[in-house]
Amino acid sequence: MSGVDRYDAIVVGAGHNGLVNACYLAKAGLNTLLLERRHLVGGATITEEVVPGFHFTTFSYAISLMRPEIVKDLELVKHGMMVLPLVNTFQPGLDGEYLLLGADSDANYHEIARHSAADAEAARDLDHLIARLVRALKPWMDRIPPNSRSSDPADMAALAELEGWYEALDPDVRAMLERFRTKSAAEILDEYFESDLVKALYASSGIIGSRCSVRDRASGIVWLFHKLGEFDGDPGHWGFHKGGNGGFTQVLARAFESFGGTVRLNASVAGLRYEEGRSTGVELEDGTVIESDLVVSALDPRQTFLRLVDPEDLPEDLVGRIRDFKFQGTAAKVNFALSDVPTFPGLEGREDIFRGFTNLGPSIDYLMEAWADCEAGRVSRRPFVDCCVQSTIDPDMAPAGQHVMSCFVMYAPYHLADSDWETERDNLGITVQETIEEFFPGFGELVLHREVVTPMDIEQLIGLSEGNIFAGELLEDQLFLNRPAPGWNQYRTPISGYYQCGSGTHPGGCVTGGPGWLAAKQILGDREA
Repeated sequence: MSGVDRYDAIVVGAGHNGLVNACYLAKAGLNTLLLERRHLVGGATITEEVVPGFHFTTFSYAISLMRPEIVKDLELVKHGMMVLPLVNTFQPGLDGEYLLLGADSDANYHEIARHSAADAEAARDLDHLIARLVRALKPWMDRIPPNSRSSDPADMAALAELEGWYEALDPDVRAMLERFRTKSAAEILDEYFESDLVKALYASSGIIGSRCSVRDRASGIVWLFHKLGEFDGDPGHWGFHKGGNGGFTQVLARAFESFGGTVRLNASVAGLRYEEGRSTGVELEDGTVIESDLVVSALDPRQTFLRLVDPEDLPEDLVGRIRDFKFQGTAAKVNFALSDVPTFPGLEGREDIFRGFTNLGPSIDYLMEAWADCEAGRVSRRPFVDCCVQSTIDPDMAPAGQHVMSCFVMYAPYHLADSDWETERDNLGITVQETIEEFFPGFGELVLHREVVTPMDIEQLIGLSEGNIFAGELLEDQLFLNRPAPGWNQYRTPISGYYQCGSGTHPGGCVTGGPGWLAAKQILGDREA
């Protein structure tokens, strides 16, 4: 390549947040280049045809907290966005019992009442209270958070507004928020429910992707975070994109190109170029230099601050914070190609039970046993498995009459005490298959292909440090005012013209688009100032 390329803006990393950010910048009229080190866009939000005819969502598989403003602003429906509702949650037990919950609140009441009439009443009360809390929290999820270390009048006013918001909450809503902040998921659930199956159904949201047990205080915040999901404006519900999550990032890519943006694949960035504290562009691994006064990292905080930049050029307190930032990946993925849908004893032929999430973790004790293995530095011998037979929702994901099944697995610690992930890869796949077989007899006979994705794979393939699916743990001291660091939670960095927009920034992980959107607001606002 002769000469040096120059763009108004460069976005590093074409995961969904990088794509969202790049879309907004390009729509604002900036000549924007999106750089992706892999052969396809999407980051952790991709779909791959691993076996002919079977389309696997290799990493993430649900649309969760995607902000409706993004859908509208970027005209994503025009570019093919189609979200299909995940209508059921199926919680099987090992004793033949189960919970099958859907969109009908009255039906859910009676389903829970089969196990406990008191729990049915408690679930109605708890769900209503959480919905009220989520509505109160949403405005703060959709705005640039204040800088707690700033003396700027706008930041000071925003902090005062935050304090006023908290004081103005209805007392029962404020008390519920404090429960989530100070108690574990299991402690909260013990206050409400008596059925182990009901408790386990709720508690599982407190451990997904996180290195904590349901009895750790951190699980309360993780549970609340996952309740912020919505589908079509309906809080607490999630969706599945047509064609899997890769279908969604292809929609974003089409939107970006429609705004005049440029995508460059197989373009791994070696580092940021900067002089006298100002961004001047990036250098690729092959030595190519691309100039720009504006560079946005969609990578996680460790990559953004400790790899793309020389830490010696950053404030010591920021570097120390990022080095202490907890990743602790503990989730693996196992994907299956199946010849048919699994069957649950007594519900044979009920394909409809799989049109949503299936949670394999029937009690708090079961979840705690899985955690004990993780704490000892080994893969859970009877893991919690969060599954979705995606082809029951989108038949085009598999050949006619056959199916694909995605499974998030807890726990699979990145750091193993007495082994390594090359050794444990096959063992993990076997363990997950055997665990599913416990709940769905005959499952193994349906398996045509099994793909195992370890935390090490997640790190090496898509660059998420320690394989953490949220680009950093969703701990209270790593959220909002502190994500990724106090004073640097507004998408800026100490280097002028260098910004961050990955899931390691507010509002956090899952397929939200929020970090990319809010970072673009900050960037464009700074340019107008």
